Amino acid sequence: MDQINPVDPAEAPGKNRLPLPVFILAGVLLVAFLGFLYMGLQRSQQGPVQVGDSMPPIILTTFDGQMIDTSEQKGNVVLLNFWASWCKPCESESAALQSAWEYYQPGGQVLFVGVDYVDTEPEALASLQKYGITFPNGPDLGTKISQMFRIRGVPETYIIDRNGNLAYIQIGPFSSSEQIKSIIDPLLQ
Repeated sequence: MDQINPVDPAEAPGKNRLPLPVFILAGVLLVAFLGFLYMGLQRSQQGPVQVGDSMPPIILTTFDGQMIDTSEQKGNVVLLNFWASWCKPCESESAALQSAWEYYQPGGQVLFVGVDYVDTEPEALASLQKYGITFPNGPDLGTKISQMFRIRGVPETYIIDRNGNLAYIQIGPFSSSEQIKSIIDPLLQ
């Protein structure tokens, strides 16, 4: 019977050991990655914003350089419409949005804001011109605003009441300006 002699790992040929700092760095990176993963899962479980939620200030720089800060709109109704030039349903609701904007603009109590989502500026500007959109629009740089609302696609529209609370959510396109008016008019009472 052959006898097996144990080999001391320190004397094993070709066996290289990594220095302790490499193990520590790997552990720190693993913990950071798991923390990042946990935060992402927490955020995804929050779901979309809900009607009645108090809305934080939304700041958008429009394509023409105007700064819009919704915290300055207390007392007014704000309609935020997320759209993109590549979005076919966004095209179908553009006339309804523009018509409703023209109806409310003279009163000064309702602000429409278009938030261009994951798009390029030349295409977005061409789309605004093509559909005759005159209400303020700007790019969602870094998708900061869409992440705040946790949108799932475009078009999506969020209407904020005079007190800064979310009053209505429209997933998908509006069918008419009358539909938009039926939502905003009660908020102006």
